[in-house]
Amino acid sequence: MHRLSAAQLQAGYAHGRFTPVEVVEALLGRIAALDPKVHAFIRLDAAGARASAALAAQEIAAGGLRGPLHGVPVGLKDIIDVAGQPTTCHSRIRLDHRAARDATVVARLRGAGAILMGKVATHEFALGGPCFDLPFPPARNPWNLAHHPGGSSSGSGAGLAAGFFPLALGSDTGGSTRNPASACGVVGLKPSYGLLPRTGVFPLSWTLDHVGPMARTVADVAALTAALAGHDAADPGSARPAAWADPLAGLENGVAGLRIGYVRHFHERDMAGTDPEVASALDAAAAAFSAMGAVVRDMALPSLADFAAVNRTILTAEAFAIHQGWLAERPGDYATLTRDALLVGGFLTAADLLQAMRLRRQMTAAVETALTKFDLLLCASSLTLPARIDDPAEVARSYPMHARAPFNVTGHPALAMMSGLSASGLPTSLQLVGRMFDERTLLRAARSWERSLPAFDDPLVG
Repeated sequence: MHRLSAAQLQAGYAHGRFTPVEVVEALLGRIAALDPKVHAFIRLDAAGARASAALAAQEIAAGGLRGPLHGVPVGLKDIIDVAGQPTTCHSRIRLDHRAARDATVVARLRGAGAILMGKVATHEFALGGPCFDLPFPPARNPWNLAHHPGGSSSGSGAGLAAGFFPLALGSDTGGSTRNPASACGVVGLKPSYGLLPRTGVFPLSWTLDHVGPMARTVADVAALTAALAGHDAADPGSARPAAWADPLAGLENGVAGLRIGYVRHFHERDMAGTDPEVASALDAAAAAFSAMGAVVRDMALPSLADFAAVNRTILTAEAFAIHQGWLAERPGDYATLTRDALLVGGFLTAADLLQAMRLRRQMTAAVETALTKFDLLLCASSLTLPARIDDPAEVARSYPMHARAPFNVTGHPALAMMSGLSASGLPTSLQLVGRMFDERTLLRAARSWERSLPAFDDPLVG
């Protein structure tokens, strides 16, 4: 039962094969057995999950399914408010915090009938990396517990891969949904900027933050995105797209005739040290899309180093503004890694930030121009495999080796997913990028790639 997708759970409910109560009990048993090794959860809300499951079972028995999330368990990154519960952000700073109300995305999950399983691990305040000097242990990669699961939505990715829940919410400011999706072999979407509301989600960078739907299948990510999308007047970054289509419609239509631009220079020239297995899997994906009927051509964007510099300048400036008071009053309550990352923002100048914003507009225009010639872009997500979690030097070296930050800078929707399995048994990954508010085409292409992948055994979790 722990490997069933949201769609498969719903089919089981509809045909009376099992109930949400049975599903939740099965998942709680698995969590009890395995999470002491995975450390995905900060706070497991077993009582709340059981109560929601009982209510969902009664509603389904009385009137049928409310929608594609009805009775489906979800894990929430612990920067997302749930009324009456702590939102710790994995930090000593917030241990005594209690949320007064649900985040907008949580309210929409409840309205769709989803079951909230609890709060899952993050890097402290969604920044930095795996740390051992925090009140909760860092999550680990279910494919190999000696390795990190990516971040900062680490518990979301680890919990999905370990089979603790079929759906999760992360966040993405410089790749924090797509990194754990890449490391844990699941699917993570950074939607178009402004598509999903962020009210009640603790900010890292106001102009770069996105809520990120995650799941083990593309269809589940599409259903989760559709349930959460929509304008939120309380979020100043919330968008009102002129046209946005349900991404579940046409999901199985394939890629024949689509034009895909392959951004090969990100992993071949822009950054040294790309893992050969990552590069080989990307080339194989490009060939597979071509064989499926897409037109795949190499194309170029601004350099990865320039994108990363703009992302990091804006992120650290805005993050420092958010944390300035706590950094002055409670610096010792941060993990060393988090504090060091935040303090960089205090040394930036107004000129640094304005230059980054100027370059951001140019980079956004470059991606927009590329997407007049192509329907989608294909590029790397992570350039390396996840490092051992107990090797801080290798984590520090490899964590910045990715191609995710460009699309936080520009706001375009980007999705990371598995591209294969390395010889060491860790997932490799790819990234697909679409036009603004065209999640439908992006997810359609991701589904085509998903259909082409062989079946892989479960992560060992041990």
